[in-house]
Order: sequence, then structure tokens, then C-alpha cells
Amino acid sequence: MELMRNGRKRVVISGLGVVSPLGEKDEFWDNIEAGKSGIRKLQNIEAEHLNVRIGAEVLGFDSSRYIPPKQARRMGRATQFAIAAAVMAVEDAGLSIDEVSENGQRVATIIGTTLGSYEVGESGIRDWRDSGYKRANPMSIVNALPNMPGHYVSKMMNAVGPLVTPSVACATGIQAVGEASDLIRLGKSDMVIAGAVDAVMFDYILAGFSATRALTRQHNDTPEQASRPFDADRSGFVLGEGGAVFIVESLEQARQRDAKIYAEVLGYAASSDAYHVAAPDPAGGGAKRAMQWTLDDAKVHPSEVEYINAHGSSTVANDAIETAAVKHVFGEAAYNIPVTSTKGMIGHAMAGCGSLEIAACLMTLEREVLHPTVNYDRPDPACDLDYVPNVARPVPGIRTVMSNSFGLGGQNASILLRGI
Repeated sequence: MELMRNGRKRVVISGLGVVSPLGEKDEFWDNIEAGKSGIRKLQNIEAEHLNVRIGAEVLGFDSSRYIPPKQARRMGRATQFAIAAAVMAVEDAGLSIDEVSENGQRVATIIGTTLGSYEVGESGIRDWRDSGYKRANPMSIVNALPNMPGHYVSKMMNAVGPLVTPSVACATGIQAVGEASDLIRLGKSDMVIAGAVDAVMFDYILAGFSATRALTRQHNDTPEQASRPFDADRSGFVLGEGGAVFIVESLEQARQRDAKIYAEVLGYAASSDAYHVAAPDPAGGGAKRAMQWTLDDAKVHPSEVEYINAHGSSTVANDAIETAAVKHVFGEAAYNIPVTSTKGMIGHAMAGCGSLEIAACLMTLEREVLHPTVNYDRPDPACDLDYVPNVARPVPGIRTVMSNSFGLGGQNASILLRGI
């Protein structure tokens, strides 16, 4: 098998770990294929004082399976998610932590997040004030930093190569894997532990997003119906949490160790709307550029793309703009490309959403089936593509898939994957 493509090293994903509202890797895959919702009435936080009382929480997470309890107490939830997913990814790749450590100088860590372990800093500030402004806990500030998930993963694995913390809102997960691929192609690393996580399920975050009217307020009593990507009755996104971590390496190295390969990373690109802090460019310029530049980076013709995992946030603006951008990039062929949104089942995990959606794409390639876009009941004239409504669809022989993530601050990223 050729180890080079378009004059550069071929890069593959050979392991993954998932922490999601619908379970870990295999359970996550089974549930999204079945169209099961992980959106529920909130259980981990008090929400009666909020006008949004639903979300996609990770329930029953046991950090002691991955982290000694004394260490876990110093970490925030996002950091715990990152370590758990990284351990799962290493094991899934047929490696051990010791094996990764032995080659640690050539192993990079790219773990993204938006707010990191926000709650650790907030708790430290509150305790300091409640104590009458006595000695502050310095570790509460340190462990709240956005680079702590990456730090602790790097430390556990003794991965002493580059350590990077992308924080580009909803585009973070894709950018982490894209930049991991670049590190390997540039010869700066042989392996990258890459992904993104978030755990921002707090009342203030929910209240803030609700105040912007980005969150749906219409389904507190029917949470599984709340996220309605591309549906005419969509009214906003549902907050989620979790994420995924991947082992990214050269095809050559993966072959040498006889690793299972989920997919090749053909290409990746990021762009900026340079438009508004929260609203997407109504012309979809950033989304168009991200998709087109990804195709250009991969040197893949649009006709080769067989499926698009959309950002599909279930907001009125995003879904229509993304639909128009897909039609701009793919032309009439857009009507023949299935497009689905995973967020209808797992909500919007902020930085973690793109990594969870990459995991969904790997499922598609391995199982040769598209998970459905749930709650698609009433077509919207502005959203007129094939969204695989409500029921999974077999796609024998599928090979080439794209995933999109578009986020706050006009951050856009797309990635193109191909089964081997």
C-alpha cells in the first residue's frame, strides 16, 4: 500500500475513546444508529430556577476507572473526561500507556476545550470569598486553565512532544485532529493523542445561552424532541457535554504495528467568518471556505464525497446557512449527498461536539450505515437536502465522508475522512 498521497505522508486514525451522553464507544455507536436521544431533564445540577431545564448530560461517569481518586479530586470534569477518553483511545489502538511513554518524545498531545474546568476556578473563588478573603487555593486557578486536560493527558502518557490546546469554540474537535495530521505530515511527531472535551453544564452557562435565545426553551417536558436539526420547527440547540480522543499516526507506523485503522485523514481546513461574535455570516462565507479548502487540501473532487456529518446545531440561522453553503460547494450534486446531524441525539457539547461527530463518521465507515437525523418531521424550504430523517440507512461500500463544525466567533472547520 502506498504510504504517500499527494506528495505527503498518509495519516490515519487508529484508536478512539468516547465519553458521551449515550455512553462509551460501542454503546454510543449503537445508540446513535438507533436514533436514541441522550437529551433528558437535568439530573446533575439544580435547574428549577432556569427557563431551560434539559440537557445532554454524561450520567454515571466513574472517574476512578481511569484516575486515582485523590488525583481526580483536584481535576475538573472536563479534565477527567479527557483522561478517560485518552486511556480508552490508547487501549483501542492496541497500545499500552507504557508503550506510548517509551516513545514519548515523538508523541504529541492536542486536547482542545472551550472553558476547561471552569467550575474548579469558580469554586475556588467562592470558597475564598466565603472564608473572609483568607488564603486562596492556588491550585483552583491552575486546574481551571483550559490547557489542564491536555496537560494531565500528556503527563499520564509521558507524551513529551508538542502540547497544544486549541480553543476555537465548536470547531475545536475538528481542528485538534486536523492539526494532529499536520504535525505528522511535517515530521514533528510520529503519533498524536488528539481530541476535544467540554463539561460546561452549569446554571449560569445555561442561563447565559438562554438569554441569547440560542437554546431552545420549548421542550422542558419533552426533552427528546428538543433538538430538531433542519426541521422547520427547530428553535435552538440543546447544551451537551463530553468528547472524544483519537490516536492519530502515519499509515506507515500503523501498518508496522499491525494496528486497526478506522480511517485516513485526507484533508482538513479552517476559516474565519470575520463577521460577528455569535451570529454566523448570513452568506455562509466561512462555511463555504472551510469545505472548499478541505477538498483542495485533500485534492478530492466534490463528487467523491458520499456523506456529510453537518454541524446541524438546530438553530434557525445555522441550519439554513449550512444547507446553502453545502449547495454552493457541491452544486447540484449536493442533493445526492446524505447529510445528517448527530446533535439531535447528543446535544451540543461545545468543543467536544466536533470530536464526537468524527467518532460518528468513523462509525459510518466501519458499519456502513448512516445514523439518522432525529426529530425531522416537518420540512423547511430553506433546508432541502437529504437529511436521512429519523431512521438509519445502510450505505454499503461507503468510503469518503466530510464533517463540519462551525462555532462562536466565526470559527469554521471541516475534515475529510476515507476508509481504508
